[in-house]
Amino acid sequence: MERLLHYVWKYKLYGTSSLLITTEGYTIEVIDPGLENGNAGPDFFNAKIKIDGTLWAGSVELHDKASDWLLHCHHLNKAYDNVILHVVGVDDFQPKRTNGESIPQLVLTIPKHVSRNAEWLLYRETLLPCLEFIPQMDSLHVAGWLEALLTERLERKTQDIFRLLELYKEDWNEAFYVTLTRNFGFGLNNDAFERLAKSIPFRCIQKQRYNHSQIEALLLGQAGMLREKKEDDYYRLLQREYTFLKHKYKLTPLEDCVFKNLRTRPINFPYLKIAQLASFWVQHDTLFSTILETGTPSDVKRFFKVSPSKYWETHYHFQYASPKKEKIIGENALNILLINTVVPMYFAYGIYHKQSEYCERALQLLESIPPERNSIVSMFEKAGIKVQNACDTQGLIQLKREYCEKKKCLYCRIGFRMLKCKD
Repeated sequence: MERLLHYVWKYKLYGTSSLLITTEGYTIEVIDPGLENGNAGPDFFNAKIKIDGTLWAGSVELHDKASDWLLHCHHLNKAYDNVILHVVGVDDFQPKRTNGESIPQLVLTIPKHVSRNAEWLLYRETLLPCLEFIPQMDSLHVAGWLEALLTERLERKTQDIFRLLELYKEDWNEAFYVTLTRNFGFGLNNDAFERLAKSIPFRCIQKQRYNHSQIEALLLGQAGMLREKKEDDYYRLLQREYTFLKHKYKLTPLEDCVFKNLRTRPINFPYLKIAQLASFWVQHDTLFSTILETGTPSDVKRFFKVSPSKYWETHYHFQYASPKKEKIIGENALNILLINTVVPMYFAYGIYHKQSEYCERALQLLESIPPERNSIVSMFEKAGIKVQNACDTQGLIQLKREYCEKKKCLYCRIGFRMLKCKD
């Protein structure tokens, strides 16, 4: 397996005590395996290798079988003329440069324990085969990995925000509006809520913000939730308001079927979430600008503790009334919005403007939020990983989604430790 061969070469898992010899009988000493190349060309560049006592500097190419050199037409490609060593699993061909010169070749034997552990990680019929190994790991090593994973996750979210900035000509308030609206989908309806935000320019929201019913009408109407005939007086008011606003701003509503209600608790019904979202823009004109000027995590949370209009105290949707209850955003939902909206926006703003204090503020906000409670976190907690706050749980979510689910065990620090384990 070429991927495992790459891994063994990159991290010198063949062991420093192993005697490496070319197929022609010359001894090899690896000074530096080189830097992995993610683009076209040889697999590793800037490698330094002594062959029979002579120091060579250049590229290293790896293949399962030596004949892959011919199969991939490297013998015709001058980009491979600087290869100083061809590392293979099977010797069935002698590689040559475009001028006909032979290239030193090494048959690299993958240690049995590495091969065994790799097979255990990559091919075992279980989602997370490494869970039973985690308790053996040093807690400092796990903490360092979680910190790196958190950074990866924030960087990925930063790129999403940068794409919005490009789309909206560097308007941070518009990017925040779309990001916040998306996260009101709370996972199940994220894509639908993002479509809703992009279907209504933020300037339309801002122009109507002094009229609560008009903001609700804009959002609910665009979500396709005001199409039916109902006897409810407030529903009919929203219909009239939306009819006017739709023509005023030349809007085209979404299909209501894009929003999912199946297996959703009433408190998470899209109707109510949209009503809660509307209350943000009634109370705050440019919420992101306000948050940028906010000093502490508690102040940030205060801006998000808003209630929808009075109608929603006795409704979760338009079908029938419910017992009176204030529908203020709950603490758990509030934390999710802060984690997925405010934190990445702070981080992206700091990166974009090269102002590290906003990146630090993002991390401080995460540290102030209790650990998230979901199946991913529970699974790792049962394996012995201790979580202190949302920084840790965000790292675990990144680990599960970007490494475990994609079977990237060879790139995971837990997988690396397990591969090296000889027991």
